[in-house]
Amino acid sequence: MSIHDRSRGGWAIAASLVMAMLLSILPLPPMVHAFMPEWLLLVTIYWSMALPHRVGVGVAWCLGLLLDVLRDTLLGQYALVMALVIFITIHLHQRIRVVPLWQQSITILVLCLIYALINFWIKGIQGLAPDFWMALISPFVSALIWPAIFLFMRNLRRYYQVN
Repeated sequence: MSIHDRSRGGWAIAASLVMAMLLSILPLPPMVHAFMPEWLLLVTIYWSMALPHRVGVGVAWCLGLLLDVLRDTLLGQYALVMALVIFITIHLHQRIRVVPLWQQSITILVLCLIYALINFWIKGIQGLAPDFWMALISPFVSALIWPAIFLFMRNLRRYYQVN
C-alpha cells in the first residue's frame, strides 16, 4: 500500500478549512456578527472527529494563530482556545461520533460555549469584553447548524474519499 492509498484528500481538508476561515472573517455589523456561527471551529471539530490522525491539536493551534492575525486579536488567544477545544474533541471523538446528530449538537454547544467563554474571559482581562449575553448567541447558533455542517462535510469526505 503506497502513501497515496493510505491518506488521500488533503486538498479537500485544506479547502474546507480555508472556506471556513473566510466565512469566519467576514466583515459584518456587530449585531449580525453575534449571530454568526464559529465556522472555523465547527469545520475543525468535524475533521478532528472524522480524522483525528490528520487534523489535531497542532493544526488547530496553527489555524488559531492565523485567526488571531486575521482578526487582529491578542496573538495566541484563538490558538489557545482552538487547541483546547480540539484536544477535548479528539479525546472524546469516539463517543461523539456514535450518537445521533441532535446529541452531537448538544456536545457541540458545550464545546462552543467553552470556546466562547474562554475568549470572553481573555477579552475581559484585556478590557475589551463585549456584552456577555451577546457572546453566548454564537455557540447556540453553531449548535443549531451543526447537523447541516456535519452532513455537508461527511458527504464531502465520502465524495472525495478523504481518509
